[in-house]
Amino acid sequence: MDWLKTLRAKSKLSISPAFDPGFFPLSLFFSWYQAAAGSSQEEMRLALERENGLISRWQTNLLPLSEKNLPLTRRFVDRLIKFLLWQKGAFKIYFYGPEIIYQEIKNLYSPQGERAFDVDLMSTVYNQPFTVVKVKKTELPEERQSAISLGGHLDGCRLGFDLGASDFKLAALNNGHVVFSEEIPWQPQAEADPAYHFEHLQAGLKKAAASLPRVDAIGGSAAGIYINNQVRIASLFRAVPRDIFDQKVKNLFLDLQHQWEVPLEVINDGEVTALTGYLSLKEPAVLGVAMGSSQAGGYLDPSGHLPGWLDELAFAPLDLNPEAARDEWSGDLGVGAMYFSQQAVNKLALQAGFSFSDGMKLPDRLMQVQFLADKNNKTATRIFQDIGVYLGYTAHLYSLFYDYRHLLILGRVTSGSGGELIKQQAESVLKTDFPELKGKITFHLFDEKSRRLGQAVAAATLPEIKK
Repeated sequence: MDWLKTLRAKSKLSISPAFDPGFFPLSLFFSWYQAAAGSSQEEMRLALERENGLISRWQTNLLPLSEKNLPLTRRFVDRLIKFLLWQKGAFKIYFYGPEIIYQEIKNLYSPQGERAFDVDLMSTVYNQPFTVVKVKKTELPEERQSAISLGGHLDGCRLGFDLGASDFKLAALNNGHVVFSEEIPWQPQAEADPAYHFEHLQAGLKKAAASLPRVDAIGGSAAGIYINNQVRIASLFRAVPRDIFDQKVKNLFLDLQHQWEVPLEVINDGEVTALTGYLSLKEPAVLGVAMGSSQAGGYLDPSGHLPGWLDELAFAPLDLNPEAARDEWSGDLGVGAMYFSQQAVNKLALQAGFSFSDGMKLPDRLMQVQFLADKNNKTATRIFQDIGVYLGYTAHLYSLFYDYRHLLILGRVTSGSGGELIKQQAESVLKTDFPELKGKITFHLFDEKSRRLGQAVAAATLPEIKK
């Protein structure tokens, strides 16, 4: 990757992560490539199709397809499509552009290709085989989006839950007032029997319901992909065999709704993060980033609607370093889960020289680093500042794909002094390297309780109670 060395030399970071010196923001590559392509006659247009005929489109110029430029273009197209897939979602890509690039995409995104993980998950999410087809420019489907109006309902007696990998949060609201909130430890990722998940959640909901005279609605937030209240992909159920998943997990929340006999809505925890920001800030154009066992993302557009995209930013690339940390689930390098999560803290801590016992789980490792950061330990403090460096450069990347003004961070990783360290360092990056965004994008960090329990409270406001 001689081109990467050249680009890195031209684009030295003003602020670098102390414990990840090889970090190279993907956004710098994207910006450089698009500027270099300029008014090139080589053009690529994409249309990504997801459920119900919804279409997202993207177009860009490509560098002239010389032998020298081809490796750059291949890398640019691969990372661009990877990001778009996990931002928008798709089971079918319509492609207009050079034949050599079409063949590259078709080979990459095949069941035997380098992106087989993405192909398999997209096929699972949408219950459709994943395909890439070449079309004429006039045959590209038109953009078609769906604006979902969910959340913000405060009437009645409501329960909310937020399911994480190490604990789940519960809240009970009575006409908008929080009358109960609690965190309950659990270990869902290791459990192969979905009865464990169902029974733990039921017990928690019943405990929260004891604080209310009745239950009128239930809203939920969970890591993963949910369509029409069905579980399509979720790390919480990774230990459940596929056949049992299809039988007992896919409709778990529909079964829950049947037992409670009230309106119930479950959406991705990242979307609830964005909703949390909207309810607090009273302003739209919110991008939420939840830093927990993994990374979750959610977006509320400038009109105040959830576009219904995947926003699974845990799998979206953000680092071009060829030696970046590898995500153990997707197998890809430099994706969000390794930069904004408990995994990120663990990665940086090990690189900083911390040692943990073999049996110590990631939540406990995080707590140890947080404890030291709260005591002003310089190494622990620097770990959270490094995550802030990641966030500052990634805020620029997200601005290329999202029209947002507020970036809200919350989740277990932001607890204690670490959250403020992350925020301050991200602001410094934006100020020094992207001054054009400094006045446009504002970082937000809520109070300690909201960081941990805010999603459960916001989730409770999801369903509309029919009169």
